[in-house]
Amino acid sequence: MDYEQQDFADPTETREFPNGRLDLLRIGGADIGRLTLAPGWRWSTDVKPAAGTELCEAPHFQYHVSGTLRVRTADGTEFDAVPGQVTALPSGHDAWVVGDDPVVVVDWWGASEYAKG
Repeated sequence: MDYEQQDFADPTETREFPNGRLDLLRIGGADIGRLTLAPGWRWSTDVKPAAGTELCEAPHFQYHVSGTLRVRTADGTEFDAVPGQVTALPSGHDAWVVGDDPVVVVDWWGASEYAKG
């Protein structure tokens, strides 16, 4: 097998939504996404209309690069994800940016279906 190399500066696909964007790479038979979320972004406000579901139904396996992301799961559990952490989120959650810094996460699972209109 030949090697593959890609750069988020030239993504395979970009999806934009209010206060954010998803840059998607298709590499090695997988989809890897980089989400950039501006201060004020909230899934239930900015992505829910396109998703058409009450909560985010895309599971995520993410590395948090920058900013603070607050997550509330369907059962009401709430926590903050901060730079350097890895989170595995099940289907059924809301999330929003906390503070004045943009959130950047790299998502290895769930990005391919994220914010599809």
